[in-house]
Amino acid sequence: MRWFTARTILTACLVMATPLTTMAQAAPPVSKPGAAAAEPAAAPPPVTPSPMPATSVDKDYILGNGDVIEVALVGRADFSGRTRIGNDGAVLLPYLGPFPASGRTPAQLADEISKALEKGGFFAHPVVRVDIVGVGSRTVTVLGAVSAPGLVPLDRTYHLSEIVARVGGRAGPGADNIILTHTDGSSKTYKLAELATGGGDKDPVVANGDKIYIPAAENQVFYVTGQVKSPGSYPVVEGMTVRIALARAGGLTDDGSEKKVTVKRKGVDLKGVKLDVTTLEPGDIVNVGERLF
Repeated sequence: MRWFTARTILTACLVMATPLTTMAQAAPPVSKPGAAAAEPAAAPPPVTPSPMPATSVDKDYILGNGDVIEVALVGRADFSGRTRIGNDGAVLLPYLGPFPASGRTPAQLADEISKALEKGGFFAHPVVRVDIVGVGSRTVTVLGAVSAPGLVPLDRTYHLSEIVARVGGRAGPGADNIILTHTDGSSKTYKLAELATGGGDKDPVVANGDKIYIPAAENQVFYVTGQVKSPGSYPVVEGMTVRIALARAGGLTDDGSEKKVTVKRKGVDLKGVKLDVTTLEPGDIVNVGERLF
């Protein structure tokens, strides 16, 4: 009887323990009283896309007055905006107001804005990005016989040949000469063929404020007077000698003399004129005198 009673009690305990253990494993954890349910982290608001792409510039490009930049704070659409650097060299930014921008690279400006936002207690460890969307502080003016005359922004270092290429090159009536004028008033004429094949001084670097002019071919002429069969004006061709110029004018008349050929350039007679050596420039006046009998 004692053996039966003990066995019955042991079996009952095992039966009761099994469902309790199973329930304990399957039951969800019970929240402590007063504990708030955890909410999923809110996603940062989307950044408003820019209607215009950023301009590709050198990383060392120095911002200047007139440049248009876009300042964005990663994850904060309310801070993203586009602004132009004013004549005072500053831009107007949320929370910070007028902020100096001129004279800095985009990376330097982004770092300064980030530090100012953190120092002012507006954001913790803000990540700021500055992109250039328009270059207005550095330009060159291209005029004359080109496909697309106008202002060309200098978003990096450009040689004269590259600027000519950007405006579509010389137009049909354009001459072979390109005149580059600097802000100090000095100017120099370059040959288009030399720009295409040369380097160094033959293809100089242009600077802010420079002017590039390609004259029309009809303005690049020389004049022949005196004892030639067809006096008049003729276009200058690179390397044209006096003898070639006389041939273009139909050659000498019966009264003309090769010993009486003179060349006047900018109102001054050239000395030591040699028919097969002396080359002509636009505006030169070639005169053939009469021979003596």
